[in-house]
Formats: sequence, structure tokens, C-alpha cells
Amino acid sequence: MLTTIFENARIYDGTGSPPFVTDVGLADDRIALIGDLRDREAYTRVPCQGLALAPGFIDVHSHSDELWLADGRALGKLYQGVTTEIGGNCGTSAAPLHGWALERKKRSAAAYGLEVEWTTFDEFFSLVEHQGIALNVASLVGLGTTRACVSGPSDRRLDDGELKAQSVLVREAIEQGALGVSSGLIYEPSRYADVAELTHLSQTARLAGAARYVTHLRDEGDGLLDAVAEALTIGAAADVIVQCSHHKAAWKRNWGKVHASLEMIDRARTRGQSVFADVYPYVAMWTDLATLLPEEARRGGPAATLARLRDPEARLAIALALNLRYADLWHDILITDVRSERNADVVGLRIDELAQRWHLSPARTVIRLLEQEELEVECVFFAMSEDDVATVLSADFVCIGSDASARATSGITARGKPHPRTFGCFPRVFGRFVRQRKTFGVAEAIRRMTSLPAEIFGIVDRGVIAPGRFADLVVFDEDKIVDRATYEDPYVYPEGIAHVYVNGRAAIASGQATNARAGRVLRGGRG
Repeated sequence: MLTTIFENARIYDGTGSPPFVTDVGLADDRIALIGDLRDREAYTRVPCQGLALAPGFIDVHSHSDELWLADGRALGKLYQGVTTEIGGNCGTSAAPLHGWALERKKRSAAAYGLEVEWTTFDEFFSLVEHQGIALNVASLVGLGTTRACVSGPSDRRLDDGELKAQSVLVREAIEQGALGVSSGLIYEPSRYADVAELTHLSQTARLAGAARYVTHLRDEGDGLLDAVAEALTIGAAADVIVQCSHHKAAWKRNWGKVHASLEMIDRARTRGQSVFADVYPYVAMWTDLATLLPEEARRGGPAATLARLRDPEARLAIALALNLRYADLWHDILITDVRSERNADVVGLRIDELAQRWHLSPARTVIRLLEQEELEVECVFFAMSEDDVATVLSADFVCIGSDASARATSGITARGKPHPRTFGCFPRVFGRFVRQRKTFGVAEAIRRMTSLPAEIFGIVDRGVIAPGRFADLVVFDEDKIVDRATYEDPYVYPEGIAHVYVNGRAAIASGQATNARAGRVLRGGRG
């Protein structure tokens, strides 16, 4: 007897093939039968007349990590149809944790009421399994995290002993289930890794069985093309898959460069190199305000940076550098979260608006805010062109990644004003780029969210509707699915998704969360 039958669904199987209408039957956590099942018995029948049935969406670029422990409901992702998240991106992961990396993780986890009770991926994954999680989760190992373990905030080249110690951490992480390595080359201390270090650690990952290098490029603006060339060099030398995270050209002076960057990637693929990218469907990026600081101000870690911000002479030089580079862009930077209650009232203001309130220049406003909040300020930067976003989406090797953590509209994770992609990324692809801009069709959009990411990241038996595959499924109205979250009001779930199933169990039923925790930890992509 089948456990669930989806009746008369318009099936998009995840491969990009045209849809077809029939029934799909589940047996426990797997897809058992596809075809006319009118005469078959099942515990549950789900009418799908006029609705699309697709594999559950795979978010390749998540920053949930320890939030899987803070709030395992993962509602912000489930309501988008996401059934699998990949964490550990941009060089930062939940493990391994030693030394400065452990201290840094304790500080960030405390904001969500978490005590760090793990140091390895084995321990972290076991905690997630013990607590229960509503969707499937997997992780990369962050090379910023492993570097912080062996050399703290050091801005120098690693010595042989440190590089060997970092290689051991990478190998152990892969053996414990990490899918590959990630770098965040605008963040400390990952940004101090050179090509040789990144290549060596990517080779280590390949030899350990996870040949993937996922990178937040060293520059997504003026130096975009050089940064893409660096990633391609690392991938070719290490013989690993390269994934260019949240691909974009930031700031107006660089708009249009994505044509050249995508051409570089396409040429590499023609030569036989495995290179892919992901993108989110918005014109604003979301990261730390401290990334605006000039390189010389950020060297040596947070303590050294704060000392410079508090030194009158250094502060003047930093302000001059900020004005020189960002003079016309202060209105394009929206404050979304701060560390302390002291400045909670500035969330939702733009930098020029806060400057007026504080009666300071915008550059000095940035310095003061960073100093008071000990560098922990998050902002949305309206830096991209929607035409560029559509161009990146049009490349057939690009999948979808939210670049956001799994939050909810209430509870411990409902803090600040997060980027609307936190609650609307995947539905927005359908509403804005399928129906309005017609960048591609429904079948292709689904492929970018399902079978393509499963292929890139080695997610086994997921991403396609076929007998024997895991029953991660989403039922939605392809004419109505749309995001509702905005920059002003981000805590709004999307519309148009009726049901979401994770491993054969309903996580969303008739538009409402069931509180089921049927997700699994996918060690090495399996689970």
C-alpha cells in the first residue's frame, strides 16, 4: 500500500523536460510509482489538478549553519519550496572549531541563544540529527574557518606547519561529510589566502573525496574578471569543480561585466573544466558593512581594525579613503542589523539618512557605527543591475542560491531587517524572471533549482522525480507563485505554494507548516 498519492499533477521532473500530467505515488520516503494510480490504495491522496509538482528545491548557497540548531523549523526556506540547504559557504562553516575560530563562533552563536557544544562536523551533524531538522542539510567546510583555527586573524602567508595543519582539518571535515571547500575572499582571514594555499587545500578536498571549490570571489566589482580568472586557475590546478557564488557585477561602473565573466566561464567549460555559478534574483547584495573599509584598515583581525577606527589619525585616513571610493553611493546602503540594542533604532535607515541624524559625514558615520557595534553591522547594498541578474540567470550552468539563512517570521531568528531573499528567493524567480521577464520557462527554472544543483554538489537520489528517488517534492501554482517579502517588510512568506514534502512527509500542507521534522543530514551528499 502506498503512503501518499499526488493525483493529476502537472509534473516537472527536474531535468528540464516538458511537463506531463499523471499521478505520483510514494512509499514511505521514496517515490514508488509514476502513472495512473486511480485504482491504488494509499493512506493519503493529495489532489493536484491544475498544479505543478516538482522536486523540492535545493538552496546551494545558504548561511544557516548553526541556525539549524537555533530553530530547526527552517520555515523561511520551507515556505519557498526548499527541501535541501547547503551551508558552509563564503569560507565560513559551523566546524571545525579551534582557537580563534571557536571564539568567533561562540560570539556569533550567542546572538541566537546558542552555546557552542561542538568542535567537529561529526559532533555538529549529530546535534542537528538529535534535535531534528525540517529539511535536509549539507555543508561545505569554510577555508576561512580552518585558517582561523590554525593561525587566528593573521594576515600573512601560512608557514608549512600551519598549511599542513589546515590540510588535516579539511581532510577530516570531508571524511565527516563536508561536500567540498569554500572560500570567502573578501572576509577575514580567508582573504589572506593566496592561489597556492587555495589550490593546495582544494587538492586536499579532492584527495579526500570531495572535489569542489566554492568561492565568494576576491572581487565582485572593479576586479571581477581577474577574480574569475583566479578561481579558474585554482580549479584547473587542483582538478576540482569550481562554483562561483552569487555571481554579479557590483556598482554601476561595473554593470555589464557579467557578459565577459560568463564568457570566461563558458570558455573554461568548453575546454573541459567543470565550472558553475549561482545567483539570487535581486539587485541588492547583503553583507557586513565592514567590507567597505580599505584593506590596510582591516589587517590583523577585528581588534586591530577597531584600534585603527579609534585612532584619530588612522580614522581620518579611513574616512578619506571611504569618501574617495563611495562618495555617491551612501544612499544605496541600507542598515539591516546591528549587534547591540544601543543602535537598534538605526536599523532600516540608509547611511546618508543616519549621517543626517548624527550630523556627521557619511564616511564618519560608517566609522562611528562600526566602532560602537564592534564591526558587527549588516547592510543591504543596492549595487546591481537587474539586466545583469537576468543575464547571469540566462546561462545554463547557473543555479539558484538564496545567500540567506533559514529564518522565521517569529522566534529567535526574527531579528533585524533581513534581505527579502530570506523569505522570497525561489518564488521570485518564477514571478519576476519566468512570468514577467521571460528569461526562461518553468521547466528550466525548476532544473536550475533541482537536478543541476544535485549534480554539482553530489546530492544523491534527489533533484529529480523518478521511481526510487527520495520524495522531496513541492506542489505549487505556476501562475501564482510569487515572493511577497520586501526590503521594507521582509518578514512575509511567499504565495502560490500548496504543499512541500521532505522525505515523504508533509512539511507544508495546504499552505500551512505541519511542524514535521523529517529532514536529514546529508553527509557527503547522502542520507
